[in-house]
Amino acid sequence: MQSTRKNLIVITGILLLVFCLCGTGTLFMVYLYPAVSRTAVPPLIFSTRVAAGETSPAQSAATEIVPPGSTSGPQGKIVFVCQLFRLQASDQLCVINADGTNWHRLTTDDKIRSFYPSFAPDGNSVVFSSNSDGNFKLYEISLSGQISPLGNTVGIAPEVSPDNQFVAYVSNSGEKDNVWVMDRDGSHSRLLFMDAWDPTWTPDGSRILFATHIKGKPQLATVKLDGSDFRQMTDLPFLRGRSDWSPDGAHVVTYSGESWKRELFLMDADGANLHEITKGGNSQGPSFSPDGQWVAFTAYFDAMNNNNGCEIYIMRIDGSDLTRITNNTYCDWQPRWGP
Repeated sequence: MQSTRKNLIVITGILLLVFCLCGTGTLFMVYLYPAVSRTAVPPLIFSTRVAAGETSPAQSAATEIVPPGSTSGPQGKIVFVCQLFRLQASDQLCVINADGTNWHRLTTDDKIRSFYPSFAPDGNSVVFSSNSDGNFKLYEISLSGQISPLGNTVGIAPEVSPDNQFVAYVSNSGEKDNVWVMDRDGSHSRLLFMDAWDPTWTPDGSRILFATHIKGKPQLATVKLDGSDFRQMTDLPFLRGRSDWSPDGAHVVTYSGESWKRELFLMDADGANLHEITKGGNSQGPSFSPDGQWVAFTAYFDAMNNNNGCEIYIMRIDGSDLTRITNNTYCDWQPRWGP
């Protein structure tokens, strides 16, 4: 009888302890420590960021913490501009896995500015613009760090065609930016469209999307590779430019808004069904994941109104699972997702 009473007391105590722990409402944050070669860098916090009293544009859901290598989570690599030296404004190229691991610098010359990166179709190299000889010219760098020029082309914002045959880029005539196309080796440059910037290819390589002034406002439009068949895509009040096509060709993502109020917008490939997919954060410069289910972009969710507070975030195209994957005291921007 006495033994039974002792057992009941022990069981009751355990149940009370469990109840107290579960009833406190304590919030447990999940910290992931990426295997990066940096020191004194705070851990990444994976979280869904939603303003108080609101849901995300599409749904309200707890973030799923996906182990590296899981096929259900974001895959591939993201190349971006890491402004390592704020005082000198010396932009460098950095690469990180989409799950926030394996951050490393791609360019290593501290005195040379490099920006506007994008992956070649096979994911083994990155094309970009750099002022290594005083002018911004186009280059290619392998993921192991070997750099080679793309001809002797002066320009910025290069992107390789899906079939790896051509490169679209922007060059300034002295008055306006213009979109050009050249062969993959940097030869045979030809003007595609005047007063245009931020080109990106359709997944089938048949057209190029870019920003251009239409009735005095920047808007997105597409043309064929010979510059014909002009088609306006958007009618937004404050469109900026840098956009992307989903790999299946079904969607386009872009950004628009006044300074510090920019948001991402998703639309169908013909410009229909335009809708906002971010909520706050001054979000910009989006890029689709290889499976088309996620976008990477620059935002200031954790440091609004701080010029050096821009970090790289990813989220699903319905606006859920917002996740910061960089965490620095300098600006990370211009992300482009690759395999």
